[in-house]
Amino acid sequence: MRLLLGVSGGIAAYKAAETVRLAVKAGHSVRVIQTPASEKFVGAATFAAITGAPVLSSEFETDPSRGVYPGEPQPEYAPISHLALVERADVYLIAPASANTIAKLAAGLADNLVTTAALAAACPVVIAPAMNGRMYLNPATQANLRTLSERGITVIPPEEGELASHGERGIGRLPEPASLLAACERIAAHDDSWSGLTVFVSAGGTREPIDSVRYIGNRSSGRMGYALAQRAAARGAAVTLASANVSLPDPPGVTVLKVSTAAELGVLCQQQAAQADVVLMAAAVADFRPAAPADHKLKKTSPDAPTSIELEPTADILTAIAAGRRSGQTIVGFAAEHGAGALAYGREKLERKQLDAVVVNDISRPEIGFDVNENEVVIVSRDGCETNVARAAKEAVADAVLNEVGRLRAIGEGESNDTGTRLGVTRR
Repeated sequence: MRLLLGVSGGIAAYKAAETVRLAVKAGHSVRVIQTPASEKFVGAATFAAITGAPVLSSEFETDPSRGVYPGEPQPEYAPISHLALVERADVYLIAPASANTIAKLAAGLADNLVTTAALAAACPVVIAPAMNGRMYLNPATQANLRTLSERGITVIPPEEGELASHGERGIGRLPEPASLLAACERIAAHDDSWSGLTVFVSAGGTREPIDSVRYIGNRSSGRMGYALAQRAAARGAAVTLASANVSLPDPPGVTVLKVSTAAELGVLCQQQAAQADVVLMAAAVADFRPAAPADHKLKKTSPDAPTSIELEPTADILTAIAAGRRSGQTIVGFAAEHGAGALAYGREKLERKQLDAVVVNDISRPEIGFDVNENEVVIVSRDGCETNVARAAKEAVADAVLNEVGRLRAIGEGESNDTGTRLGVTRR
């Protein structure tokens, strides 16, 4: 996503910096423009350092990056800065949006770069009001917000809580940066082909009890599965997420169901997968579990302290789901493998379990292994296509996986939907 962020004057401008940080961390390209008043709260150098791109505050400034976003090649000519930035944006977010800026937008004024860009925007425009509660509830502000909503601008309502003025509480707080970013991602990613689809995702790692305290587990953090759930919801799907021992915040707009063991996950998967159009099994499920777990804590000084633990195999959840698939359902497995042979195993898993695709990643590389923010995968698909997704934030990798799901579903419907040139993927 190319996100243009307009920052107007207000104490909540500090949250704009965190919003930018989260967006960049998620793999989005961000440019920032400011009103002169906003620079009294957060300087341009802060945003430039986070985005790696120049920050503009006047229509008359020359943009050293010539209107492009980080990672894009510069054109040979210098375009009009405020027009180029908003022309290339997927979403234009104004946060915080002060009462003054909201009034200007409602009146169609263009007396600074932030408001000029809003008038020139062909992309979705999102505003997040933040101000004193009395200012927000003033009839003039409310009328201006209604006017903007009627024109198709998305308004993210402020929250209630402590305000900047000492001792004051009420409505007017800027929502948290993660919520602002999630709203922009939903708008940018919305895809009519995903609207009405039900998606089931599993994430995390199961824990198989040895006794009432100890367990056999794995190092999966659930980040990949959570990214898939969040990005699928952003596209417009109804998403249910089976979360196995994950400590991440729930993705916005996703129904999260908690499980612990492979048996619990298996029951939930059988219930949920049968209803889903798309099943994404990203959870790391234990292959074995203790055959006779103790219902108390085993002590090494106790007479019943074990010197070995007998294991038994767990049920193969993914094979069972694939065996019971219904017409039109798309099922994707994941294969976290260590070192050489990972891709060959992924191809074998695809055939053996009769899946539509398998996402293979090499966990021997620590920078793309467990509990990190980036991944690099190969998606092996049923039609013989292999999609190499270069190292990127897991949210970007999730988009590549969902793009491949969309392609496979389109093929099943006799359509073409090739998105292989996006998100750093190559196909063969």
